[in-house]
Order: sequence, then structure tokens, then C-alpha cells
Amino acid sequence: MNLRESLQTITRFLIGGALNTGSAFVLYWLLLLVVEYRLAYAISFLAGILLSYLINTRFVFRTQHTLRKIVLFPIVYLITYAIGAWLLELAITRYGIDSRLAPFISICATLPLTYLLTKLVLKRGDNTNNQK
Repeated sequence: MNLRESLQTITRFLIGGALNTGSAFVLYWLLLLVVEYRLAYAISFLAGILLSYLINTRFVFRTQHTLRKIVLFPIVYLITYAIGAWLLELAITRYGIDSRLAPFISICATLPLTYLLTKLVLKRGDNTNNQK
């Protein structure tokens, strides 16, 4: 993959991520009306995994759905969830950041890792790498 293709993929990742993140935030904020922030974060995060898989396979990395990818993809998010939840807890309980805003810290901190792990899972061994 050349630099131009890499930048296009990163741009699609950021656009898809913005759509996914926006959707997850709306769900998180709505859930805060009825449950505490930890449960709201967990539910919105799980919903985001499904949407992210769909966006990343077809739009970002332009690859096919496979059983291997479906099985491995949630592992990316288990890793980023653990890091993000820890950062969320730290931001709220230690630094007093509002629970409605604290997830932004989690997202910013885990974004580069999410990209690298997602690319590894969705593109590794893929024969559709250069197809559009």
C-alpha cells in the first residue's frame, strides 16, 4: 500500500470512526438518563463494536466479511474497552471530569491502537487488499 492509499484508508477510518463514535455517544448519553455511567458505557461500547465491524469491513478497509474476522474483531475492542474503561474511571473519579465528557479522553487515547489492531485483523491474509 502506497502513501496515497494509506492516507485514503486513514481518512475513511476517521470518517467511519466519527460516524460510529457519534452514534455510540448518542446512545451513551441516552442511557445515562436511565442507568449509571459504567453500564451506559458498556452497552454503548458493545453496540459500537457491531457498527464498527460493518463500517470497517466494507467502507474503510474494503474487505469481505469472514468468520475469522467476525471472531477476531471483538478482541480488538476488548483490548480498547479495557484501556478506555480504565481511562474513563480515572478521568471521572480521580480528575473529576464530567461523565458526559470523559469518554472523549478514552477515545483519543485508544484511537491509534484501535486503527492498528483493526487493520491487522481485517487485512491480514486478505486477498482483496487491492480491490475497490
